[in-house]
Amino acid sequence: MDDLQTLGVELVTLSKDQLKKIDLPEKLGLAVRDAQRITQHEAHRRQLQYIGKLMRSIDAEPIRAALDDIKGVSAAATVRMHALESLRSRFLEDETVIGEIAAAHPHADLQLLRQLRRNALKEQQLAKPPRSFRELFKALRELQAATESPEEPTESHD
Repeated sequence: MDDLQTLGVELVTLSKDQLKKIDLPEKLGLAVRDAQRITQHEAHRRQLQYIGKLMRSIDAEPIRAALDDIKGVSAAATVRMHALESLRSRFLEDETVIGEIAAAHPHADLQLLRQLRRNALKEQQLAKPPRSFRELFKALRELQAATESPEEPTESHD
């Protein structure tokens, strides 16, 4: 029971965007959002106990796995992160890696990636903060996420 309550506390500390990534039962999701809004200490404590009680009636393993993924603890998340860092490094060293990126992600904005590469290299030369270096990683991570969970294309009717 304590383990489930601790898991509930972790859920309450997540941001709204992080919570959206976890498939929570409706009652539990509502209870977590309520706990995030409660500021009075005793009421917050009671809400956390209620969350723990709700967690006893569900399978907590998928929630635990999603939390680990969000925190970057899972081995798969670590491997993906290292692969992205490696891809970014190879791309910075050799612009022809853009072909590999384009083949893996046909919807990629190649012009943006080239621009981020140029800016990152310039930042390195001028010993500036690595803003574009980080943005390049973020862009590659978003491409990977879009490829792993493709969304239904939306049709626009003009």
